[in-house]
Amino acid sequence: MDDLDIELDEMELVAAAAGYYYYNSITTQPCRSLSPTKSSFMAEVLNGQDDLCREMFRMDKHVFHKLCGIFRQRGMLRDTAGVMIEEQFAIFLNIVGHNERNRVIQERFQHSGETISRHFNNVLKAIKSLSREFLEPPPLTTPPEILRSNRFYPYFKDCIGVIDAMHIPAHVPAKDQSRFRNKKGVLTQNVLAACTLDLQFIFIYPGWEGSVADSRILKAVLDDPDQNFPQIPEGKYYLVDTGYLNMEGFIAPFEGVRYHLHEYRGAHQLPRNAKELFNHRHSSLSNAMWKSFNVLKERFPILKLAPQYGFHTQRDIVIAACVLHNHIRREEKNDWLFESVGARVEELRDFDDQPDPQLAFQIQDQMAASLRDSITTAMWNDFYNDWEEW
Repeated sequence: MDDLDIELDEMELVAAAAGYYYYNSITTQPCRSLSPTKSSFMAEVLNGQDDLCREMFRMDKHVFHKLCGIFRQRGMLRDTAGVMIEEQFAIFLNIVGHNERNRVIQERFQHSGETISRHFNNVLKAIKSLSREFLEPPPLTTPPEILRSNRFYPYFKDCIGVIDAMHIPAHVPAKDQSRFRNKKGVLTQNVLAACTLDLQFIFIYPGWEGSVADSRILKAVLDDPDQNFPQIPEGKYYLVDTGYLNMEGFIAPFEGVRYHLHEYRGAHQLPRNAKELFNHRHSSLSNAMWKSFNVLKERFPILKLAPQYGFHTQRDIVIAACVLHNHIRREEKNDWLFESVGARVEELRDFDDQPDPQLAFQIQDQMAASLRDSITTAMWNDFYNDWEEW
């Protein structure tokens, strides 16, 4: 009997040890067989075909590694015991580049929801901190896109960029929804942006309520020095659409005259007068902003839907997306999204065709009106005498 008791005690100890070992193994190791620093998903993407990296990380491999190097060199992000900077950045890109939920990202990267959320916010903060560096004032020389075209040069030689606004779906509390509801009844944040003709963002100001007119946002920015809008050198100007006033530093098209490119299709392609010619060429150049917005939204679909984040995070995501947009444009001129959008003409889009009624009564700037008239006259005279290209 004593021998039997000893045998049972030994069996219980073995069973207890086995149970402890099993419990310890499932709580301290990932669900899959992963190396300590890189998941199988990361290895598959970074060692796989280029197209897979473009699809999952929304950029080419060398562009991805370049930004990871900046994060690491400047100490903006740090490798942790289980998550390298590359994986932290990949988590962020998978969320904004596919609008994926936390649970999907948990499964893909084999990390807890808290880990995913923490790294998303850390990367968002790091990218936003680069905005001053990556959103630069435009060069003061005539843009190559104008110099290379007889349609635009010398008429628009002093143009340094384009300004417009885009509406991005917003998730806001019920008490704020009336202010964020735009003309179509959709909850949006109105984002003011300036870009170069090379499709790089110069300035971005997200967070405005969807009900606010574009022209009012621009006025608020110009009236507030803290917004750091790039100073416009004397004689230079941005192109703005019919939702803005024609004033010094901002050249708008002629009101009451067809403007958008789709209005010049079909049987009435040729301009019938000087103002139509000016408006058509103005619209053709301003199309750079449409292209920039479309590349941005194609690359980061989270901007097409209202993400379930606090509004300050939604606002910061827009800034981060623009920073990444510029980084990609500088590092990879042949980026597939820039190439595909560049080959397309303007599509129908939402237009804010009238300035804010409270601002419309203001007298248009005389110098801006004179400049626009002189450009229009010179353009029409050249077109009338030699209209091989209009």
